[in-house]
Amino acid sequence: MAPTALNLPAQLKQDAEELASRQGISLDQFVVWALAEKVGGLKQALDDPRFPHVTYRRGAAGWPEPVLRGTGIRVQTVVVARQVWHMDSAEIAADYDLTPEQVTNALSFYEAHRGEIEASLADEQTSEPVNA
Repeated sequence: MAPTALNLPAQLKQDAEELASRQGISLDQFVVWALAEKVGGLKQALDDPRFPHVTYRRGAAGWPEPVLRGTGIRVQTVVVARQVWHMDSAEIAADYDLTPEQVTNALSFYEAHRGEIEASLADEQTSEPVNA
């Protein structure tokens, strides 16, 4: 990676350090992550303005996948927590260190993009390795 010096406003740096710490990553990792999300979203032009907490990033397979902005938590994770584990919104928010608005936004995004999310979940189920 090429080193890049950034001059951040003091409050922005402090906020970014706090958010990075909550995620268990360094400030450098957080900046790269946030920048990758933003660049990816702009290049893909996939973001749905109705859902400000959701953006896209490239997943492990190289395909864009919806995540909660600034967290790396996939919308699919929130959906599975609700549908499979029968967690309510408050439990999801507490377990994943999310705000209630983020959880609501993720679930609303799922309702509006159900086909996309369901296809992704189905693909994950068929591609999971089977223990021998």
